[in-house]
Amino acid sequence: MLYWLLVPLREYFFFFNVFRYITVRTALAGITALAIMFILTPLFIKLLRKHQVGQEIREEGPSTHQAKRGTPSMGGVMIIGATLTSSLLWGNLENIYLWLAVAGLLLFGVIGFADDFIKFRSRRSLGLKAGQKLGLQVIASAVIALVLVIGGFKGWFNLHLTFPFFKEWTPYLGWFYLPWILFILVGSSNSVNLADGLDGLAIGLTLIASVALTALTYVAGHAVWSQYLNIPRVPLAAELTVFVGALSGACLGFLWFNCHPAEIFMGDVGALSLGGTLGLIAILIKQEFLLFTVAGVFILEALSVMLQVSYFKLSGGKRIFRMAPLHHHFELVGWPEEKVVIRFWIIGIIFALFSLTTLKLR
Repeated sequence: MLYWLLVPLREYFFFFNVFRYITVRTALAGITALAIMFILTPLFIKLLRKHQVGQEIREEGPSTHQAKRGTPSMGGVMIIGATLTSSLLWGNLENIYLWLAVAGLLLFGVIGFADDFIKFRSRRSLGLKAGQKLGLQVIASAVIALVLVIGGFKGWFNLHLTFPFFKEWTPYLGWFYLPWILFILVGSSNSVNLADGLDGLAIGLTLIASVALTALTYVAGHAVWSQYLNIPRVPLAAELTVFVGALSGACLGFLWFNCHPAEIFMGDVGALSLGGTLGLIAILIKQEFLLFTVAGVFILEALSVMLQVSYFKLSGGKRIFRMAPLHHHFELVGWPEEKVVIRFWIIGIIFALFSLTTLKLR
């Protein structure tokens, strides 16, 4: 919106020409989202407390988590609101990739909100049933996938699959891109949801991943850098840099209130929307495989659950970890919550840096 208002003014005063630049608007989007979080989140926390919208804790979880019962939840509403407001203020609203990112954030956010609302109304830790939640995620992902595949046939989305380190091998998938998109979106949304178990863990890792994706979207949309690094040029992805910058600012602002001891939790409305959005951004910039390193800790958390469940069934009740997801295992080993979170952040930074170094290694 401000892009349309300010850029034309460059004809009268050269200063307004700076608002044409992606880097400037990305920085402003991040700052705007951060400011919104700092100003409005305390008011939102008071509102949640007034209406007793608190977190319900699983009985089978670590006993130390029972003290967190009643902490205001559904903070993901603020993350979504700040990201959308800032993106729409500083983004070019004619860009279809920007609107796809907005749609993805909202679609998965609605699913998470429904889950959180059921928890609130029933006063229990279980919201939507697993099958219901997965079914809604598949439907949302299918809608997005269908739009992208049709866009591929119309020429504004690339239906070739790209692999890191393989310059020439880019197989054309056509309609087979649809199940691939389903896998990425459903998997990424659930991975973040599984990691959302300790104060600041999921939002810190999302911040790290979103900062890495900010760099990747900028490079993918830049004619010179994409050619120099030999990665697929995605001209429409340039405007996604503004969106991911806003997302980074919103995550940073939420971390201020979510760090230990947390004043508010993001809830499923935050975890599902953030996970789905990270996956969607990776798809749009043709870096789906880099998502496995950009969001490496989320992948490890999801794998720990799958391994635990599979081994438990095959071994007749034995466990690999003391508890899954992985962060609970280290809690039960004796690590303080803050140590688990910070060490997982460090691993997340290492994964993100590795994903960025692969660009030059091509």
